Amino acid sequence: MAQDVLERLLDGNLPDPDGGPPLSIPTRRVAIADSLDGSEAELVVGLALGEHLAVVSDENTRAVLGERVLGALGGAGRVTDIRLPGRPHADGETVEAVRHASKSCDALIAVGSGTINDVCKYAAARDGKPYAVFATAPSMNGYTSVNAAISIRGHKKSLPATAAKGVFMDLTVLSQAPPRMIRSGLGDSVCRSTAQADWLLAHLLLDRPYREAPFVLLAEDEAQLFAGSEALMAGDLGVMRRLARTLTLSGFGMTICGGSYPASEGEHLISHYVEMLAPPEWPEAFHGEQIGVTTLSMARLQERLLEGGPPRLEPSAPDESSITAHFGADLGAACWAEFQGKRLDAERVEALNGMLTDGWDEIRARLRAVVLPATRLEAVLQAAGAPTTPEELGWPRNFYSQALCHAREIRNRYTFLDLAADSGALQDADIV
Repeated sequence: MAQDVLERLLDGNLPDPDGGPPLSIPTRRVAIADSLDGSEAELVVGLALGEHLAVVSDENTRAVLGERVLGALGGAGRVTDIRLPGRPHADGETVEAVRHASKSCDALIAVGSGTINDVCKYAAARDGKPYAVFATAPSMNGYTSVNAAISIRGHKKSLPATAAKGVFMDLTVLSQAPPRMIRSGLGDSVCRSTAQADWLLAHLLLDRPYREAPFVLLAEDEAQLFAGSEALMAGDLGVMRRLARTLTLSGFGMTICGGSYPASEGEHLISHYVEMLAPPEWPEAFHGEQIGVTTLSMARLQERLLEGGPPRLEPSAPDESSITAHFGADLGAACWAEFQGKRLDAERVEALNGMLTDGWDEIRARLRAVVLPATRLEAVLQAAGAPTTPEELGWPRNFYSQALCHAREIRNRYTFLDLAADSGALQDADIV
């Protein structure tokens, strides 16, 4: 029987659609099975990570899977149990706490999902150590990526991290995760089309690098996952496998490209803006729940711009003083440093307007080829009972409108938010 795309990728014999040698990834093993109970030690020992392992969990993930992993690995070598208190955050302070607790260890074993995985992969990178991860929820696509979402003094950043040597997903465990975490993974998966369109836009207009490889990896599993989103929430392990594979392959797409470009564009900028500026007393939403909502806004914005004629750009309005006034001194300085890299001056605007006037039909055709209708994405989320509006996340409409207008200012990543803002089409766009 022919190998599927994941097996070929791990074996190093999957052709690169962008040309060159076969695609290569640093992860040595991925195990996705209905159950991994009893095979934990064999999976980890086979990676040869060292004799002294740090098993990192929090109070919830320890109960779900951490005790099982600790018990299995304890018989195979020396283990240090690091249990983070409460509901930890993926921030610089937590990373330093894990580094300190694992100082004498050869490698880290993460037992968890988004926060635990990001903290461990970044701590491992800081100390030059390997790590592996046992997933406890299908809530995000970072298990196989080489970047970590870490808040540094309140500014959410995507930082270089260590690739997992092994990624282990017990589908029975994943299917028993809280429903909101399963919906979160689905939400983190629906943004493929908006992220791809944004990344391709930056390539077509600004000649920034772009690759097809990440999206070739996802094609088969994405279609079947979207068709089965209702069954996913009913405990169907077959659809759960599709979600686990989609999240895994999405992470590998980021690894292949050396950054989060294929999976994190305008929709993630909006989400990061909210995380940075929302009052702490607001209800806390899972990352993927947020991405589902922000993806719908980006999909509507992309549709709106692609339906019309060539946008007519003007020089970017935000300057250092306006960004600092909006975000505050410290955060504003960091945002301005990012925004400068894509800010359009008069000379650049003139060149881009000429390109858009002469080549809009071709540009639009290439972008339309990769997008999915907003109504289709909304139906996928609704079938799973996932949030589709900012109000369902506890975000007031006025605040969300501000997020749509200012999210582009936090990072040097050119998206349809920039195209809309610099052409005067963002302020009045009805995309919520």
